[in-house]
Amino acid sequence: MTDAGSGDRRLPLVEPPFEDPADADAPDSPRVGGVVLAGGTSSRYGDRNKLLATVDGDPIVARAAATLVEAELDPVVVVTGHERDRVRAAVSDVPVETVHNPAYEDGQASSVRTGVAAIRERADVDAAVVALGDMPFVDPATVRTLAAAYAAGAGDALAAAYRGERGNPVLFDRRFFDPLTDVTGDVGGREIILEGEASALVAVEDPGVRRDVDEPTDLAGDDVA
Repeated sequence: MTDAGSGDRRLPLVEPPFEDPADADAPDSPRVGGVVLAGGTSSRYGDRNKLLATVDGDPIVARAAATLVEAELDPVVVVTGHERDRVRAAVSDVPVETVHNPAYEDGQASSVRTGVAAIRERADVDAAVVALGDMPFVDPATVRTLAAAYAAGAGDALAAAYRGERGNPVLFDRRFFDPLTDVTGDVGGREIILEGEASALVAVEDPGVRRDVDEPTDLAGDDVA
């Protein structure tokens, strides 16, 4: 275990491999759900909704949601907001649930509150991975690594990190569900990660955890539409 840089208040950096649970279907194996934040207005992207732009033929938001599904998280909830019907249609072929955040213009934290509240209703969910709908390049293996780190006891608030730099998605133990439904502003659960006594960065070989889409130029070089 090493420490991350001062920008993350020297959070410990844990590295795989992690000891796998004896049986992923065992009754005592932690169940991890997923939340995809997809309610933003795409204000920096221009007059189009960036979540509906396509990469390799798939909407960005659908790719982000499919990543959690392929990582075998259950349930996976997509939080809609701006252009809710179009976003819902974009993920209609992905086996996810959708929940609407009517206060989406208040910032990202409002979608965190909405998504975590939906996951919190499932009493058998032990933790949740919170992912951003505008990050279509995250590898499902990264999400599985976060879940494996959690199952192995590496921490109860975990963020994926590439080359020691914190990225997304992040995983929160159930004990943070109530605080997460109280977050405000546009920072989501960042302070929980930075201030938590059992927080850690999880090292992954996945540059996608540091690559979001804010402007059309962020997709330069990819097969986009």
